[in-house]
Amino acid sequence: MANLIALLAQFTKEGSIREKGALCVMLVVTRHAKERGLPLLANDLITKEKGQVLGLGRGPVQAILAEHGITRLLAKEGGRTSRGSIRHMQRYVVFLNELHIGSFADVDRIEAWWIERVRDYFAHEGFILTFDPSKSLRYIVDDLLAQAIKRQQESGGTMFAGAILQHLVGAKLAIILGDEHVTRHGSSVADESSSRSGDFVIEDVSIHVTTAPSEALISKCLENLNSGLRPLVITTSHSLAGAQSLAEIKGIGQRVDIIEASQFLATNFYEWSRFKPAARKISVEKLVAKYNEIVSESETDPGLRIGLGK
Repeated sequence: MANLIALLAQFTKEGSIREKGALCVMLVVTRHAKERGLPLLANDLITKEKGQVLGLGRGPVQAILAEHGITRLLAKEGGRTSRGSIRHMQRYVVFLNELHIGSFADVDRIEAWWIERVRDYFAHEGFILTFDPSKSLRYIVDDLLAQAIKRQQESGGTMFAGAILQHLVGAKLAIILGDEHVTRHGSSVADESSSRSGDFVIEDVSIHVTTAPSEALISKCLENLNSGLRPLVITTSHSLAGAQSLAEIKGIGQRVDIIEASQFLATNFYEWSRFKPAARKISVEKLVAKYNEIVSESETDPGLRIGLGK
């Protein structure tokens, strides 16, 4: 197994298998190997028109991904428009046949390898915030968080939504108060399990940003109160009621402010724009620019960056 992974990693690196078209080829050819058996003949995997890899297209690629719980679109044409598709296929067939000769060709394991590379590709692709003036500002923020939650489900649990929400709140605070008043830190360690009083501490307010409020977080809020701090929890609409319930159980329901995240952010879009329609998009762009600045300084994963859609 270890040797197979090492060989796949070497092939991936040497063949520069990074972009989506090449990944589509790997998935389709691997599926040919599963269905036809090894060894393969490269000439048998070229269409009669001699211009495309046999079976390469959006439908077959998405069907393979769906079997592994991935519903996101990898490539609109499924790799068919990539000029290097046949070359990638030919090199890969040689590689698979060599694995077969060496008794390393566990095709199920090989397919799982490429599925993980697809997950990696999606994880580093970045997120898109689309400003649609016909939609509410809360909807625009919620849509961004929905993208992150969906990517979490497809990538094996990486907490994209929590990281995005933390840095969006940090960006808002930095714009309001100035960078010098807001401490920047990565999202990998939750404040509830660290020595920090909160994700952000402004004057006597300890701010906790979370997509999944827990009993440990509410205990942290109780510690804040005992230390003379006012806890403020910012969470998603889906988690709001749960956080309030936990605070009530802990006996501090009337002493903790719990605010829905998209409302917390959308309110400032109106204020910064002075309620002028033409200025709202500028307000959103300002928040995204500050967010990306914070991500660049605090995180190692460029896939957390946000691009602006049309």
